[in-house]
Amino acid sequence: MDLMEAMKSRHSVRSYKDQAISGDTRHELQAFISQLNQESELNMQLILNEPKAFSGLLAHYGKFFGAVNYIALVGEKGPKLDETCGYYGEKVVLKAQQLGLNTCWAALTYSKVKGAFQIKKNEKLRCVIAVGYGATQGIGHPVKPIEKLCTADGPLPPWFRQGVEAAQLAPTAMNQQKFRFLLKNDVVSAEPGSGFYTKVDLGIAKCHFEIGAGGADWRWAR
Repeated sequence: MDLMEAMKSRHSVRSYKDQAISGDTRHELQAFISQLNQESELNMQLILNEPKAFSGLLAHYGKFFGAVNYIALVGEKGPKLDETCGYYGEKVVLKAQQLGLNTCWAALTYSKVKGAFQIKKNEKLRCVIAVGYGATQGIGHPVKPIEKLCTADGPLPPWFRQGVEAAQLAPTAMNQQKFRFLLKNDVVSAEPGSGFYTKVDLGIAKCHFEIGAGGADWRWAR
């Protein structure tokens, strides 16, 4: 399964089987997280067999069931933390999908469990991603039309359209999809919009856009 296939098949899953993440799957996921931590300077952590985070009232409100594994998205406090967590967290989500696992982003519908993960001085837990073997494969989320997610200084080049179409598949808080991509002279900029966790959503959407746009001759605006 390549990354495009992972994006298309991946849906949020809140109910999980009683099946441990073990063996090669566990090692490969952990190694990938460690690799991304080095690249991003985040402190993402894989937490296994920890039932308390998704057993309280918040998890009940979020309709989680059987979620005992998750990735804690931890990083140094700063203006870029949300977007960085979204971008690299989604890379982990797609890797998990390739490994046959299911996932769900959780911003508020979980409990912080003391001692379950480490937060260094000047770091912050931004959100978590439930991970495991889903009771189902989930269902697709509503998406906004392309024209509401982007603007361009002319006709949309195929690579740009493909990038935005990939971003349509990106999970966002409350399915709000408030991000927007702008194209000018093969330079792409991205805006988060205003609202709840929109900068995390922007990072997720940018991850998808890059995969969809591929290796065409374009670059992000500085």
